[in-house]
Amino acid sequence: MKEKKELQSTPSIWRNGHFRRMFAAHTAASFGDWFDAIAIQVLVAYRWEADPMLIALIPVVMALPGLLLGSIAGTLADRVHKARLMIGCDVAVALLTLTILAVPGPVWLLPLLGLRAAAGVFQMPSQQGLTRTVVASGDLFRATSLNGLVNQASKVAGPLLGAMTLTVLSPQACIILNALLRLCSGLLLWPLRGIGPALASTDQQAVAGADEQLGKSTSVTAHGADDAKMQGEPARVSRFFSQWREGWAFLWRSRMLLHTLIFGLFGLIAILMIDYQFPTLLRVLAPGNESLLGWLVSAIGAGAVGCMLVLNRLNRISAGWGLGGGYVLIGGAIAALGWAQPGTGLPVLLTIGAMLGVGNGLYIITQNYILQAKTPADMVGRVFGIQSTVIGAIMVISPLTGGVLIRIAGAGTAFVWIGMSVGILGLAGLLLQSVIWRESLADPPPSTEQNVDLA
Repeated sequence: MKEKKELQSTPSIWRNGHFRRMFAAHTAASFGDWFDAIAIQVLVAYRWEADPMLIALIPVVMALPGLLLGSIAGTLADRVHKARLMIGCDVAVALLTLTILAVPGPVWLLPLLGLRAAAGVFQMPSQQGLTRTVVASGDLFRATSLNGLVNQASKVAGPLLGAMTLTVLSPQACIILNALLRLCSGLLLWPLRGIGPALASTDQQAVAGADEQLGKSTSVTAHGADDAKMQGEPARVSRFFSQWREGWAFLWRSRMLLHTLIFGLFGLIAILMIDYQFPTLLRVLAPGNESLLGWLVSAIGAGAVGCMLVLNRLNRISAGWGLGGGYVLIGGAIAALGWAQPGTGLPVLLTIGAMLGVGNGLYIITQNYILQAKTPADMVGRVFGIQSTVIGAIMVISPLTGGVLIRIAGAGTAFVWIGMSVGILGLAGLLLQSVIWRESLADPPPSTEQNVDLA
């Protein structure tokens, strides 16, 4: 059942108490993630001096859970209380993060990062689905922009605060902060635990049908109740996989969603080759300067924040300019970093980072808005779960390919090649946007009833 606030836009999204809590929880989790990410990269690249191939294994083990569980997590998010699932994820991530403190080296770090990623797989589809449930359709673009703004704002402040913490304390202190912020996120979401799943009524009907079939006997006994349970469980499992298939079928029939994911797929294949290799490049440009990674990531976040603030005011953008233009800026910035030489000034590197951030902001906001706006509320979790599966598959292959490429050609040359590839893809998206994205973003998504009829 849709809530009343879904049907009409509020004068200000900040009057939506549910969204305020989600926003605060997302902020805490995002800041914690960046404290943790900077600490782990410094620990692996500078303290343990790991080679590019070992560094490349980190995103691989973090991606495997998304590949194996992504679409299932999305289907589950559509069936259960999303806030409760998010709270459980926060608690699990916090406990596994604290376990990392006992790790003696990178070999032990990898499996723990994989387990933590498995706990986090269920977070994203649950968050997107809950946003689609509690936010009015007219406020959806603004909510998406604000959530993206948090991600990038944390990319500014998180690495800077992390770098400051590293100069005084140790990477372990940043890891502890991440665990504490994750627990804060779970506490903020606690009052939302009563918001029911979008598919609750459907599930109840499926189980009730099985119960009614067994309830036709003249007397209700304990044995009859046990039979009802046995009949209800297969109905739930069957319905679960039926909804999983419906998610894939809906995505396949929606040209706008399918083309958006395919376009993003080709760009991510290239970008993820070097996404975790920035410390490898920075070790060449400025050996021994551990804080440079934090400065660069903060510049990337600052560029994205500025971009998202502008988009939040505009409250709209075309698919071609958002996705294609974003990739042009991302590719150009990656290539520019590859062309940089040892001794390149900090202002130049930060300017390149800000350019990368603007492209990142353009792409992320546009893609997330398309996926939410073009998907019915009870399908959002499944669509974002499928996206997680696709990204997980890419992250298993691309980082290892990037590690091999850096070993063969060097970090600078690899960045140039990959940046040019992404830039050319973005340019193609700009020039062919009327062909790739024919459907207008203003058109409403198809209804759930239409999905069933098409199946």
